[in-house]
Amino acid sequence: MSYLGEKTKKQKGYPFAGWLLFIYLIVLLYITLFAWNYGASLGNEGPGGRNYNLSPFYSIYRIYEYGTLSMKINILLGNVLLFVPFGFLLPFFRERFKTSKKAVRFMPVVFLATILSFFIEINQFIFTQRVANVDDVILNTSGAVIGFLLYRAIRGIVTRTSISIK
Repeated sequence: MSYLGEKTKKQKGYPFAGWLLFIYLIVLLYITLFAWNYGASLGNEGPGGRNYNLSPFYSIYRIYEYGTLSMKINILLGNVLLFVPFGFLLPFFRERFKTSKKAVRFMPVVFLATILSFFIEINQFIFTQRVANVDDVILNTSGAVIGFLLYRAIRGIVTRTSISIK
């Protein structure tokens, strides 16, 4: 019984997911808008500062072909890994508000990851001396897809084995 005498409903979903998602988003915005700047990912064509790249896969190719191992890890792998938590935590958070037991769908998570990444890139161009890069959106979205696939795998294991991690 609650304070007012009415029955309380059992919380559904994963209560930790909302807090983890909130903390992750704060860290993500700090890293992408305030922390470090690796400069332009276009090499000599964009020496840092306010730049942009609207050619898909151009900077990915240039970094992969001509970049150092450090650049490949920091820029390419870093952009992918940066969004894995988003693709993983958002579906667990979303489950708290669903009315059915079906898994969270793929496309809304990918859409929101793309929008969030686009938002970050626009803000990097407008408010910081960073590079707005369509390839970052592609890499970030890829990371969210990986995170979503991890969510589906874990949810499938939990559902099949009837283990509750709530």
